[in-house]
Amino acid sequence: MLPIKIGITGGIGSGKSVVGRLLEMRGIPVYNSDREAKRLTSTHADIRSGLVALLGEEVFAENRLNKSLLAAYLFENEAHTRQINALIHPAVREDFRRWAELQGEAHRIVAIETAILFEAGFADEVDMRVMVYAPERLRVARTMARDGADEDTVIRRIRSQMSDEEKKTLCDFVIVNDEREAVIPQVERLMDIVGTT
Repeated sequence: MLPIKIGITGGIGSGKSVVGRLLEMRGIPVYNSDREAKRLTSTHADIRSGLVALLGEEVFAENRLNKSLLAAYLFENEAHTRQINALIHPAVREDFRRWAELQGEAHRIVAIETAILFEAGFADEVDMRVMVYAPERLRVARTMARDGADEDTVIRRIRSQMSDEEKKTLCDFVIVNDEREAVIPQVERLMDIVGTT
């Protein structure tokens, strides 16, 4: 039987991982799309051959992904970003489908954590779309502390993603992670809703 699938999204520094960990503590498996995309980029045959076609053999120097070469190409312009995403997103989507089906044998609910739920076309893969929201100033501070990045770099990354206001209109449930409103009771409310579907 297929499980109920929850899509957890939100901008960089919003606290998606916090919500993901809270769900895992409740026994709900969570598919981390960033981590799995990195794994697939190094191991998936179609992605590897596509990257070699775009960037040459040096993208897998000594059989390891040349992350700096890939990043330089990826962020050079939007057309390059679209090319790379067209290689990676379909493989991640298919991997998530297989993973969710396997998890469904033992779990009634599963989740996927992804910043680009809508941009990558994953929204149709889930039954409920959940946004984790935090004010931009807080997201900037969190990301600078976590990644050691400067403010301008973080703001550019935030602005390159779909706006929070647009995401809110597309989601079924919003969790506010602003360090004032407690997150755990909001996750409990989400579970109450999912439990009734």
